[in-house]
Amino acid sequence: MKLMVLLPLLFLPAFGQSTNRPNSSPTHGMTTAAPAGSITNYRAATESDRARWFLNSTLGPSRLFLVGPINAGWGTMRDVPSEYGTHWDGFGKRNGMRLTGVATGNLIEAGLGSAWGEDPRYFRSPAHGFGPRMKYVLKTTFLAPHRDGRWHTAYARFVGNVGNNFLSNTWRADSEAHPSDAVVRCVWGVLGRMTSDAFEEFWPDVEQKVLRRR
Repeated sequence: MKLMVLLPLLFLPAFGQSTNRPNSSPTHGMTTAAPAGSITNYRAATESDRARWFLNSTLGPSRLFLVGPINAGWGTMRDVPSEYGTHWDGFGKRNGMRLTGVATGNLIEAGLGSAWGEDPRYFRSPAHGFGPRMKYVLKTTFLAPHRDGRWHTAYARFVGNVGNNFLSNTWRADSEAHPSDAVVRCVWGVLGRMTSDAFEEFWPDVEQKVLRRR
């Protein structure tokens, strides 16, 4: 799991210096602003937006065919938890366990966020250069826009992360169902969200470079 979280960050600096960012357009085609201010021309998230975010964050292709299998494969190779074994059945159980946890956390975040207007979507930085944009990613891991378009502490995100990891103790294998295990998973959950946001921030630049070379 540690490898899954940290590997993507190793490749970001090569693409962080793009000078042809298309109007700093964020995910979902909106205009962004730095966390200290508000998002220009912000449109509050609708229930359809939240449902779309939930499905993509839980069942998107990169989650199902990249992150999930890497996570499950790493656990199977290390035989963690040992109750699942190192065979294909164990791989499937680990992948399913991860998926149920992710779905639970995302559902909590989307549901609570809807109650008080916290937007779960990621909005790309208007800044240029790897340093400022990575700083933006770090900040927005802990912040989210509300209905007023301004950045606030992402409480629904935190509740989803903590709730998911402690609730999942009730159906996890005994060897990883202790409160201390849940705390560790919460930390990795924050780092995982940071990595996901970094991917959304820099991947469009990677796509642009690849397409421009064709």
